[in-house]
Amino acid sequence: MGSERKAYPLRVDAALWAAVERAAAADLRSVNAEVECLIREALKARGVKLDTPQPVKRGRPPKEQDDE
Repeated sequence: MGSERKAYPLRVDAALWAAVERAAAADLRSVNAEVECLIREALKARGVKLDTPQPVKRGRPPKEQDDE
């Protein structure tokens, strides 16, 4: 599996969304990252084995070196 990500529209109750936003803020995550984490935790609790997610590379790309 690569680092391919799928977009999926999700409709949830407003109170549930607010709870997820609070949890995300407490964990210093985006709401999207929090939802993904919650889904992974729920699947793990059910015994579903998943590959370890590949970390997203952040920051600027390395500067190219001139060969002069």
